[in-house]
Amino acid sequence: MSAQLAAHSTSLAAYSTSTGEAFQFWILGTVAVIGALCTVFMKKAVHSALCLAGTMIILAVFYLANGAYFLGIVQVVVYTGAIMMLFLFVVMLVGVTAADSLKETIKGQRWLALLCGLGFGILLCAGIGNASLSEFNGLAQANAGGNVEGLAALIFTKYVFAFEITGALLITAAVGAMVLTHRERTERAKTQRELAEERVRANKQLPPLPAPGVYARHNAVDIAGLLPDGTPSELTVIKTLRDRGQIRDVSNEAIKDLKALEQRSEERLGREEREEEAAK
Repeated sequence: MSAQLAAHSTSLAAYSTSTGEAFQFWILGTVAVIGALCTVFMKKAVHSALCLAGTMIILAVFYLANGAYFLGIVQVVVYTGAIMMLFLFVVMLVGVTAADSLKETIKGQRWLALLCGLGFGILLCAGIGNASLSEFNGLAQANAGGNVEGLAALIFTKYVFAFEITGALLITAAVGAMVLTHRERTERAKTQRELAEERVRANKQLPPLPAPGVYARHNAVDIAGLLPDGTPSELTVIKTLRDRGQIRDVSNEAIKDLKALEQRSEERLGREEREEEAAK
């Protein structure tokens, strides 16, 4: 009798949800959905990446709460800590703007993305409906020998073909990315002498370009160096910063400093002349 009661209580525990679990699901689930929507609808790529990183962290919390400790740690370390942060740093360094993200380079990609999203939504609804209508055993049976052992048993037995196909797709994507970014050189590289001769014939800048910044005042790359007359020189800053309009102009400050220095020099010379006359 006691064994039957224990089995009945175990089955009820598998189908029931505690108040803490329900509270955690509805709060974090809402935040995860909001983060996913912000990932799609944000105009700046950096904000989208941050929202996606927050959603991935919440998914890791769900994995840990359900006893899938290995998946939770992998979600944080691999996806959130490595892939998303690498993507975020690349976006911040490259400087992708909203105008770049709205430019459509492949015709019909929005309709294809909409169809793929609709198909994924149908599959997701079908999977949730199947999970809610059929009986489930919970995680006690799956994690009987440990979470890592249970996950390895499923990957290398029941889902081995899907796992291998996913690995092949990832390898193909990595090789395709390297092929697309690699540019084969079709002509011989010019030597330094040939490049110098071309600059002489074209009457371009022969010596090295001047360094950015104003010495003894600023040494930043976004501050143009000053010419002898106090005007900024565009040759001292890179073209990318000039196109973005991210150059700081400190010529007025430098001219004011020079005028103040000249005034102090004149006052000092006048004071020395008066002292010499008084000494005579």
